[in-house]
Amino acid sequence: MKHHPSRLALLVAATFPCLALAETAVTLDSVVVTGSRVEHNSFDLPAAVDVVGSERIGADQAKVNVSEAMASVPGISVNNRQNYAQDLQISSRGFGARSAFGVRGIRLISDGIPASMPDGQGQAATFNLDRAERIEVMRGPMSSVYGNHAGGVIQMFTADGKGRPSVEGGFTAGSYGSWKGDVSAQGEAAGVGYVLDASRFITDGYRDHSSAERNQQMAKFTWRPDADSRLMFVANGFSQKAEDPLGLTWNKYQSDPRGVESAALLYNTRKTIDQAQGGVSYERRFGDSTIQLAAYAGQRSVIQYQSIPRFVQLILPSTPANDPKRMHSGGVIDFDRDYSGISGRWIGRFDLAGGRLTTTVGLEYEQSTDERRGYENYASATNLGVKGALRRNETDSVNSFDQYAQAEWQGQSWSFTGGVRHSQIDFKVDDHYIATGNGNDSGKVSYEKTTPMLAALYKLSPAVNLYASAARGFETPTLNELFYSGPNGSFSYSLKPAVSTHLETGLKAYVGNDSRLDLAIFQVRTTDELVVAASSGGRTSYQNAGQTLRRGLELALDSRWAGNFSSRVAYTALDARYDEDFTSSSGTVQAGNRLPGVAANTLFGELAWKHPASGFHTAVEGVVRSKMYVEDSNTQQAAPTYAIANLRAGFDRQFGALTLRTFARIDNIFDRQYVGSVVVGDANGRYYESAPGRNWLLGLSARYAF
Repeated sequence: MKHHPSRLALLVAATFPCLALAETAVTLDSVVVTGSRVEHNSFDLPAAVDVVGSERIGADQAKVNVSEAMASVPGISVNNRQNYAQDLQISSRGFGARSAFGVRGIRLISDGIPASMPDGQGQAATFNLDRAERIEVMRGPMSSVYGNHAGGVIQMFTADGKGRPSVEGGFTAGSYGSWKGDVSAQGEAAGVGYVLDASRFITDGYRDHSSAERNQQMAKFTWRPDADSRLMFVANGFSQKAEDPLGLTWNKYQSDPRGVESAALLYNTRKTIDQAQGGVSYERRFGDSTIQLAAYAGQRSVIQYQSIPRFVQLILPSTPANDPKRMHSGGVIDFDRDYSGISGRWIGRFDLAGGRLTTTVGLEYEQSTDERRGYENYASATNLGVKGALRRNETDSVNSFDQYAQAEWQGQSWSFTGGVRHSQIDFKVDDHYIATGNGNDSGKVSYEKTTPMLAALYKLSPAVNLYASAARGFETPTLNELFYSGPNGSFSYSLKPAVSTHLETGLKAYVGNDSRLDLAIFQVRTTDELVVAASSGGRTSYQNAGQTLRRGLELALDSRWAGNFSSRVAYTALDARYDEDFTSSSGTVQAGNRLPGVAANTLFGELAWKHPASGFHTAVEGVVRSKMYVEDSNTQQAAPTYAIANLRAGFDRQFGALTLRTFARIDNIFDRQYVGSVVVGDANGRYYESAPGRNWLLGLSARYAF
């Protein structure tokens, strides 16, 4: 039966005349599992979700940092700090922007294994991009069913080994003494698919005192015992040594953007990370039902040398027993972490009321235990930047136990989705360092929250979907936020979780047969937002503020043009403000102030061209970002607006069993000086992290199939 558009469809077409009510444009659709936990066309999911495919992940890039692939995703900001000691800065709709290091407020998952700990802190550096097949990015209400992360979910999937065995080697080299080598093998033998990969990356760094070296390894095995089951095993290793150049003051940034503050050199600030983890998952179908089971475990060791001044920590025989110096945990962080988790879910599919009902019920348990020590970062007045006397010794553990249920009913024109998740996160501290003026910080604190989600989608036509969704979300304080937020810099047991109410409405449409438009409008109101209370002596403490309000718009338009041209435009408008006054150590922060680290406007544009006969491809990219405030009062110099352009080109050629790929790219081709990221609320006014000027990258890879 021929489809006839409804009056509402005609109204939308009149409002947006470019939206053609064509049947489909399947080449612009992607299959996702994030959100519903079952395979789903992204076009039919009532959520803001983007898929970054392997072509864009490897779009003439070194594939070292997730930031390389994420510039084209609206609503997400992934900034390369040019500081490998502090990882990337990732925020989603403003959540996570205040994190001084690591990632918080966003759930990170790699092949089903969380890269986020139960407390909400995560590390994107452990993502192995060399074998990545796709990255799914979800923002908004539906992400609440993933628990303790109000900002969204970033989930990476590596490719399965299949077909003829092949080996591949690649090498890239670029500005600032950067190079990377990678070797891999993949294929299928005796019914077992395998992927093996190892890489090494070295850079001198754009700024002084910012060199780094990174080694990564991964192995993935997949086996199908029968047509209804799948077993997967994945293991990876990660090690990194990196100097820490710290942020810059505004004056220092203006005079020497590649420079370093003297404190970084004086204390030789640096960080070493070693991590190994493995996981296994099993999936089996029983008719229309599926059971999925997974387990993982890992170990992480970190040693970090900070620039905390000696006089802040120094204890003399005359130092009073109540002096805050006796509470100080030192300038060297040293911990060993063991973590693990298990999960299970049942997915059932049923016919109901003329439609299809899909239900999901699941459990997740995660734990991490840190053996954490702190040392003075000096041995004497002249011997700085070394491990000195012990000032901290404790065991920190975090456990989370979550239960969730989701249901989706799909009819001919309507679909409805509902979900609820109950989370409990328990923190425990066993303090083994008790000294004069430094009492026992041992204790426990628990957080418990139930978060519901509802969504509806209406198929206005085969080419136009409208949706709306609402949810509650929450974020507990992380260990790093709890450590120094109690009295006299002790562990805090009084911080509350931030609770958010998310509202979103959106439009997904095919424009003719060659374009796809995604539009989302959202509002997030948060109570008990976690903000900086005070920064001094190299330590930052946190408190709960009043309300914050985030309102914004996200738009993405993908198009295919005649002559093998393609384009993508991604735009984010975000108005993120404090909605109530609150008082910190620096004074009263007024309602209406903007949240620091959040740009009001971000625009990405790309025009690409391919010549299939020769294998040549090229593209030009542009990014525009408005200013970002650096602290809550909005009185310090904001990081200015900037606009940059990038150019890339490459050849892909096949010679029988041999495939060669070469590329070259130039980033920031007009050599603009700009602030790439900011350290929100830094105690010393070192807010600014400068981005590189014009820089280049060359790459060559070869793959041979046996």
